[in-house]
Amino acid sequence: MSPLNVGIVGTGIFATDTHLPTFSKIPDIKPVACYNRTKAKAETFATKASIPQEQVYDSLESIFEAKDVDFIDALLPVQFNLDAVKLAVKNKKPIALEKPIAANMEQARSIVNLSRETDLPIAILENWSYRKSIDILKKEIIPKIGEVVSFTYKSTGPWNDNNKYLATSWRQKPEHIGGFLSDGGVHQLALLTDVLGPVESVSGLTKQLRKESGTDDVLFSTFKLASGVIGTFTYGSSFGATEKSTSFIIYGLEGSLTYDFSPHLAKPTITYQTGAGSASASEPIVVEVDEANTFVAEFENFVSAVKSGNKGDVHVKPENAFHHLAIVAAALESSAKGGDNVKVETI
Repeated sequence: MSPLNVGIVGTGIFATDTHLPTFSKIPDIKPVACYNRTKAKAETFATKASIPQEQVYDSLESIFEAKDVDFIDALLPVQFNLDAVKLAVKNKKPIALEKPIAANMEQARSIVNLSRETDLPIAILENWSYRKSIDILKKEIIPKIGEVVSFTYKSTGPWNDNNKYLATSWRQKPEHIGGFLSDGGVHQLALLTDVLGPVESVSGLTKQLRKESGTDDVLFSTFKLASGVIGTFTYGSSFGATEKSTSFIIYGLEGSLTYDFSPHLAKPTITYQTGAGSASASEPIVVEVDEANTFVAEFENFVSAVKSGNKGDVHVKPENAFHHLAIVAAALESSAKGGDNVKVETI
């Protein structure tokens, strides 16, 4: 079968530095068209992607209408994701959207409703959901530590003045709730919920440490999951000098595990112990994980769904991404109420 022709909508940093190299690794994808609000940026991108200049479109509507485009890869400021989905449905174009799903919960709910009314594959590009570690944790390690009762999830790091995304206006003056808390936080929440299940309620406090973030950029919180499991979730990369660290500790009645995928590690590790208490504790066992390229994995999944015509084959559906953004929304509401417990909105 011939490769699928992709039209890229939004040709900024991430499209150039991540999506384009990803497409080069997947024979089933061929970039054939692009669009950007600043046409000169689209023309530069087209040259890098070997897209003919006549395939640089002047409007969002026109690229969705293009007959030779099989699906759309949308990397827009997220407040425009709903508009893109409406055009996708109107023109019967499968679409993959960069996260978070939308700028607010009203838009997110509209996207979910549109996705339920169409047979088109619609994917939200939350690539952390494609980490091999998730299946290893769920299928191999967690069964060894018994009933899960609690967890501690922490992702913290120092402020990075050289972050190339700081200069983008939609991040400096975010229209999406939570700013960096939703932009990056949905990755963390996708991983957490993929492993332990949905979040029922949140008690949290947020704070803005850096004016460049545009809004609050640190969250300290307590979660109750739908399963009854309780735990803490801490996220922020706006602190002073400190080691960038990401760890997920899960406590069970028959043991515990620590999943550490901090950037300084050569490979992510899962360290676990079994035993109902100190007297029966095993020696720690360390498992190193050879992670896949999650960007390649998410587009291979989407291509498979487009070719099969089965939207159910999409791994990260709008409903999943709705939940991740809803957790952020609940944390922000909780903080505004002084840390009160807030139920996570459901679809």
